[in-house]
Amino acid sequence: MTRRFIVAMLGIVVITLLIAGAGTIAISQLRARRTTEKILRQQTVSVLAGITDTADPANPSANDPTPAATALTQKVNNLRKVKDALHLDDIAVVLVNRNNVATGDPLPANLTVTELPFKQLRTGKIVTGVRAGVAYAIGAAPLGIGGRGLAVLITTRRIESGAGAAISWFLIASVIALAIAALVAWWLGSRLAKPVRDASLAAHRIASGEFDTRLAEPPPHETDEVADLARSVNAMAAGLQRSKRLEQQFLLSVSHDLRTPLTSIRGYAEAINDGAGDPRAHAGVILSESKRLERLVADLLDLAKLQARSFTLASEPLDLSSSVSTSAAGFLPDAGQRGIELVVMATAPGIITADPDRLAQVIANVIENALKYARTRIVVGTAIADRSATFFVDDDGPGIAAIDLPHVFERLYVARHEPPRAENSSGLGLAIVRELVTSMGGNVSAGSAPGGGARISVTFPRTI
Repeated sequence: MTRRFIVAMLGIVVITLLIAGAGTIAISQLRARRTTEKILRQQTVSVLAGITDTADPANPSANDPTPAATALTQKVNNLRKVKDALHLDDIAVVLVNRNNVATGDPLPANLTVTELPFKQLRTGKIVTGVRAGVAYAIGAAPLGIGGRGLAVLITTRRIESGAGAAISWFLIASVIALAIAALVAWWLGSRLAKPVRDASLAAHRIASGEFDTRLAEPPPHETDEVADLARSVNAMAAGLQRSKRLEQQFLLSVSHDLRTPLTSIRGYAEAINDGAGDPRAHAGVILSESKRLERLVADLLDLAKLQARSFTLASEPLDLSSSVSTSAAGFLPDAGQRGIELVVMATAPGIITADPDRLAQVIANVIENALKYARTRIVVGTAIADRSATFFVDDDGPGIAAIDLPHVFERLYVARHEPPRAENSSGLGLAIVRELVTSMGGNVSAGSAPGGGARISVTFPRTI
C-alpha cells in the first residue's frame, strides 16, 4: 500500500510539474515574442524617421531612385554601426522600384522578396512576424519623385524569453518537490497502512478462532475511516466472542435438557425390567419424560425451519382477541397447579391476517415464558387500535434487566434471572415467537409490566 501511495503521489506531482512547466514556458515564449515584436516595431519606426526623401531634382524619373538610394544607403550604413546599441541581430535595406524589383542586402530571417508585403509597406504600415525563432519588423520609406520607389528596412532580433535560467531552477525545484512528495507519501502511506495491516492481522486471528483479539480503541473524537475500521473490527470480534459463548451455553443447556429425561427414562425402564416398584407409575414417568423430549426436539426443528425459511403459512382473517382467549384458557389448569392466577382480559375484537396454528403457538410460547418467571399472577390481554391489534402477557416476576432487553428474543441468550431447571426449557420459546411473528408481518417487543415484572407484546396490522 505504501509503495502504491508513493507511486501515485509522485505521478501526481510529475504531471502537475509538467503542466505547470509547459504552461509557464509557453506563456513566457508568447510574452517574449510580443515584447520583441513591439520593440522591433518601435525601433524600425525610429530608423525610418531618420530616412527622408532624397530625390535628385536633376533626375526626375520615378523609375530611377538611384541618387536617393545612394544617399539612403549611406545613412543606413551609418545606422548599422549602432546595431549593437539597439540590440539588433541584423539590419538589412532593400531598394524596390515601382515594379517591385528589389536590389540591395540579402534578406534576413530566411525571408524572400516574394514574401515582402509591398501593398502594406506602400501604405506606411510596419509588418512584424517570427521566423525560426527570430522576430523581424519590416518598414519602408519612399524613394524618388512621387515616392514610386521604396527603401525597405528589415530589422531582426532573436527572441529571448529568459526561460533558460528559469528552466534550470525549475528542474532543481522539481527534483526537490519530488523528493519532498516521496517523503510525505512514505510517511502518510506508513501511517495509513499500519492500521490497515493491524486490522488485517486481527481479522486473520479472529478468523482462526481467537475471538478475544482487539485493536487499540481510537479516541472518541477520531471519526475517520481508519478509526471506524478499528471500531468495526472490535465490534465484530466482540459479537463473535459473545456468539461463541452463547452457543456453548446453548449446547450445554440442550445437552442437559436431553440428558435429564433420558436418565429418568433409562432408570425407570431398568426398574420395570427388574420388577421393582409400580410398573404403571414408572410407565407414567417414562411417558412424561418422552413428551418432554418430544417438545424439545420439536422446538429445535421449528427454529431450524423458521431460520431457514423452509416452512409455509396458511394465513386467513381471524379475531386476535378470540384466539388469545382460547389459547390462554388451555393454561388455566397448569397455572392453577403452580399456584399462579391467570387473568384473561381479551374482549374487544380485532381482525388480523395470520396462520391460526402458528398464532396459537406464538400465544402459547409467550404464556409459557411468563409461567417460568411469574410469582403469583399473569395477565393476558389485548389492545385494539385503529390500524393495529396487540396482545400482551404480563407477569409479576423479577422483570427483565436493561442489559437483557436487547437479547430477549435471541435463541442462544440466557437472561440473568434464569428460571430453575425444573421448568424444563431450553430457552427457544421466545426465539420461535420472534421468527413466527416476523414471518406473519407483525413485531414483538419486551419491556416492563405496569405493576412490575415483565411484559411481552405482539402487534399485528389490522385487516378490519
